[in-house]
Amino acid sequence: MERPEELQVEKRSKYEKEVLSDHFLYTEDSDEGDMTSELDVDPVLDGRQWCEDESGDMDGGGCGPGHEEEDYRHEVLTTEQLVQHMVECIQEVNEVIQNPVTITRIFLSHFNWDKEKLMERYFDGNLDKLFSECHVVDPSKNLQTRPPINITSNAQDVPCQICYLDYPKTYFTGLECGHNFCMECWGYYLTDKIMKEGKGQTISCPAHRCDILVDDNTVMRLITESKVKLKYQHLITNSFVECNRLLKWCPAPGCHHVIKVQYPNDKSVRCKCGREFCFSCGEDCHEPLKCAKLKKWVKKCNDDSETANWFEANTKDCPKCHVTIEKNGGCNHMICWKHSCKAEFCWICLGPRTHYGAHVCNTYAEEEEKRRADQSRLALQRYLFYFNRYMNHMQGLRFEHKLYDQVKQKMEEVSQNMSWVEVKFLKTAVDYLGKCRSTLMYTYAFAFYLRNNNQSIIFENNQADLENATDVLSGYLERKISEDSLQDIRQKVQDKFRYCEGRRRALLQHVHEGYENDLWEYIED
Repeated sequence: MERPEELQVEKRSKYEKEVLSDHFLYTEDSDEGDMTSELDVDPVLDGRQWCEDESGDMDGGGCGPGHEEEDYRHEVLTTEQLVQHMVECIQEVNEVIQNPVTITRIFLSHFNWDKEKLMERYFDGNLDKLFSECHVVDPSKNLQTRPPINITSNAQDVPCQICYLDYPKTYFTGLECGHNFCMECWGYYLTDKIMKEGKGQTISCPAHRCDILVDDNTVMRLITESKVKLKYQHLITNSFVECNRLLKWCPAPGCHHVIKVQYPNDKSVRCKCGREFCFSCGEDCHEPLKCAKLKKWVKKCNDDSETANWFEANTKDCPKCHVTIEKNGGCNHMICWKHSCKAEFCWICLGPRTHYGAHVCNTYAEEEEKRRADQSRLALQRYLFYFNRYMNHMQGLRFEHKLYDQVKQKMEEVSQNMSWVEVKFLKTAVDYLGKCRSTLMYTYAFAFYLRNNNQSIIFENNQADLENATDVLSGYLERKISEDSLQDIRQKVQDKFRYCEGRRRALLQHVHEGYENDLWEYIED
């Protein structure tokens, strides 16, 4: 929730005004674009944006689909709110440790913005080690670990140790480490680090073997170009999000919102732009599949290991020339297809043809070979069973865009003589259909790794019930709907998508209970 403007102005610190200036961070004519602009979302094409009070509310007070995770609270932050949140984090810590705010920001970055961990390390009695690890000079000691380079009290002009040009002593500046260089070299150095190397919080002193980090005030004081300053602000802000386990950028293209949660979890969150994604991995919502299993499944689908399984089950190499041969008949007498080879051998044991028909193949070896081939075929068939059903629902999701267009056209046709309230149930139905198909798609990846037990039987029954209801709902929406038939089909569609959503939640609830009580047993892939 945004604070009143007066309170925001009152709490704005010197750090926010000078280092994270709105002038640089939110300038609209910058090359980086307006970070605060929101996406223009078509309310028809993006069903997740629809808020159904009449027909879409499943609990009597919700806002369309995707709100079953009421216990997983999350907040969507704009760029201004994100910067304000970062400043408040720095202020909260600085009230305790009493350091310059730029040093506090470096401390927090070092600990991935974990305030508790920083506090624990700060008061463990070894501050020297902490400052050394964070590459910062302790300001309380006011020491310069190294003397200024080649600056004597008698010299009027002294050479810079980077460009070797002579400048007045007043033209030199540096960090607390004591290394001073001319301002022009500092500007070139910082610009190169920011624009070319994309470094923000990890820029160190340019002196040889000096690892003291450049603070934000120094960067903003020595950089003159607005474009470079803006880039630096973006790098600092992005680092704040990337390092913070409670923040995540919305993965939607062109969206600059950030999701803030109270605790990290692999549950779904929704941005203001309408994009719904898993907070843990940033991928599209993949319930009931865990992030680790999703990564494993995607790798398996993209890997060539399944192709290798097919070759293992259906082909062998010629024992003479080693060319790959596929068996296309029941006879075990094989002749190499390569004209320069034409070797004859036994398919079972790969022995020479001389023993073929004399039953001299070792019985155990023959059975072992058959068993190994059968296992490969069975493993491949099992994988293809789940993969084909997984891809079938993925294809259905791709057809959803076409279905949105069809529903939009139907609504425009019938809404000429009817109110929008009377036809908006079609949008809600398409939205629920997409969520059910997405859940069903990942249930097959989940089931692939699931070992058979009593819980898996209940899961498969819930899965079958949801799949049948989803197919019926899909059939309703793909029919030709006229103004005369709209009233007849309305109640059927509403009842069916409510039933689908109820079955989807029941399936997910059963899976979550299995996770909590450790009821699921998995097959090692």
